[in-house]
Parts: sequence; structure tokens; C-alpha cells
Amino acid sequence: MKDYYSLFADNVRNLKPSGIRRFFSIAEEMDDVISLGVGEPDYMTPLPVRQAAIASLEAGYTKYTANQGIAELRAEVCRYLERRFGMKYREEQCVITVGGSEAIDLVIRAFVNPGDEVLIPEPCFVAYDAITRLVGGVPVPLVTKEEDDFRLTPQALKAAITPKTKLLIFPFPNNPTGGVMRREHLEEIAEVLRGTDIMVLSDEIYAELTYGDTRHVSISTIEGMYDRTVVVNGFSKAYAMTGWRLGYAVGPAEVIAMMNRVHQYVLMCASTTAQRAALVALRECDKEIEDMREDYNNRRRMVVDRLNAMGLHCFDPHGAFYVFPSIQSTGMNSQEFCERLIYEKRVAVVPGDAFGACGDGFVRICYCYSVEHLTEALNRIEAFVKSL
Repeated sequence: MKDYYSLFADNVRNLKPSGIRRFFSIAEEMDDVISLGVGEPDYMTPLPVRQAAIASLEAGYTKYTANQGIAELRAEVCRYLERRFGMKYREEQCVITVGGSEAIDLVIRAFVNPGDEVLIPEPCFVAYDAITRLVGGVPVPLVTKEEDDFRLTPQALKAAITPKTKLLIFPFPNNPTGGVMRREHLEEIAEVLRGTDIMVLSDEIYAELTYGDTRHVSISTIEGMYDRTVVVNGFSKAYAMTGWRLGYAVGPAEVIAMMNRVHQYVLMCASTTAQRAALVALRECDKEIEDMREDYNNRRRMVVDRLNAMGLHCFDPHGAFYVFPSIQSTGMNSQEFCERLIYEKRVAVVPGDAFGACGDGFVRICYCYSVEHLTEALNRIEAFVKSL
């Protein structure tokens, strides 16, 4: 038997397993576990979208599309972004990808050379650090704090910039904290970046899921940011289309062309069926977005109130569908809390340090589940806390 380990590429061999997966594996081996760990809407994909997918298959749309995606869909994405967020892009400035995750990968690959530094606000989605390492880049964590509403401050950004800084990842609305950046905060970040060559990857997959009277503002719309920003988005969260694996990126045409050069070799094109269905999502499902957001908002309020009442201080999130309560009052770290909770009360949540070391002392709870599901899980968490 060969020593395969010694043959693996260094960047792969040194890659840490996802801190989330361990608890999913434990849950799969146990009975009566309620999982609040996966960021997957409990809604079914809207009926018109499903019907469009079936119709596309029956009409014979079963072949490859253009690498960059169906031109009609790219044009519709641009119309949607302008209609919903005031963002102005042309068809050639859009590439359709296999989920938002591929779009993130393409941006990082397009810009990062070995040794280049990538600034990553944490806590954050687990893929940014891993992809940066896979291409030989150097992840530089920027710690966000609850006292700052888990926003990236201009002071933290300015202090982290060096001559090696190539890319800033901008993950707002944020997974796992639910933190958002309003226009006045974006202006402060833009001021720091002006006069630099730093590019921005703005992951806006939760753009439709912001709460309150103020809608999401893309950093790409701030003065001076359009030409240095690539916006990543997709259909998984807003349209409950997780399994369809369809995303997109928009940005300067030259950047999108270079990303497409990588995309055409790695994945050829996104699913034809999913692309055809996405046309209907963009054109006909604004109401479904609003209905889901209202429902999530009600669940958000319930979960935050219950956690605070049971003594687990919880930051009030204004985006995405996660809460990030502190468990420091229990005297346990994130890993110990989550492990005991799943074994003693059969509830699976995600340790905060899975999203960066600064997340220790917190856990991520997803509230995109039914009220009945959430209520039972919260009852068990409360019983667990009381037992301590």
C-alpha cells in the first residue's frame, strides 16, 4: 500500500476539516436529534420555479449552455439587481456559477497569488479561509466584536492592510452572526480602500434577508467601489433553492471574463435545468421572497427572546437567518457546550469557533426551521441550561 499521505499536495494535506461537519456526523448516528445547524430553508422551492424546471426538461433543454451562463438569465440577473438594490450591471458583467460557493472560489483564484494576503472578517463562512489556503494565499482574520454589532470597523481594516494585501472579503449580511453593514458603515470602509489596489469580494447571498425598514445596500454602489468590487450572490437562500446549486457573480467585465476562464475549465457550465428555472424565480417570485422574510423575522424575534430569557445573552441580528448567542455564562467553551447539548438533550448547534477562533464562547443557531421545530429545540436548550 502506498503512503498516500506523503503524496498529497501540501495545501490539501494541511487543510483542516470543517468545524461544522463533526456535529452533523454525531447527529446522524443518534435518534431524536433536532438539528439547528444547517443553513437551509425549510421552505420548498416556489411552485412556479419547480414547474419551469419540469417544462424545460420536457422542452428538451438538456444540453450544455454557454460557459458564462444563458444570456437571457444573465440579463435577468442584472435587471433583478437593479430593481431590488439599485445595482447597475450589463449581461457581460455576469457569470452564472454552480452555487455561490463556486463564485467565491473563482474570485479568489482570479486574484490571489501564493503569498498574497486576503483580509477576512471573522466570525464568517468557513470556505473563505480554506479556499485562500488552497491557492497559497495567506488568510488574515479581522476580528469583529459584539460591541460593534459584529461589523467590520474602518480602524480594524486600516490596521490590517500591508503591501501584500490583495483582497478583502466582505461577508455581509453575515453568516454566522447576522450582522449587517448599513450605508454609513460602508462609506467608512470605502474611505479606507480609496487610493489602494485592494479588490473586494462582497458575498451578498443573504441580501434579501435583512430585517427592519432599511434594505440591504451593496458596497458596490458606494462611490469609488464599483470598479474594485465583485459581488457574489445566488438562489439558495432567497428562493429556497439550495439543492439546485446555482449562483452568480457580477463585477467589472474584465474580471468576470477572467473568472469565466477558470470556470470553463473546472465546471463547464451550471445546470441547464436550474438556469431555466431561475429565470422564473427572478421574474415571478418577489412575493415569495417577502413572505419568507416576514416568516423568518417572526422566528428571529422568538428565538432571540427565548435565548435571552433563559440566560444566554443573544445579539440582535438584522440579517441572514442565524443567531449567535454567547454561552460564556455557562463556563464552557463552544465545543464543550455543543457536545454536551447534543449528547444530553439531542439538539445540534454549531460551535462558534468553527467560524474563526474569535467565535469561541458563542454558538450558531439557525432559525430557518418551522416554529414547532424551533420551539421544541429551545425547550431542550432551556432545560440543558437550567441543569447546569
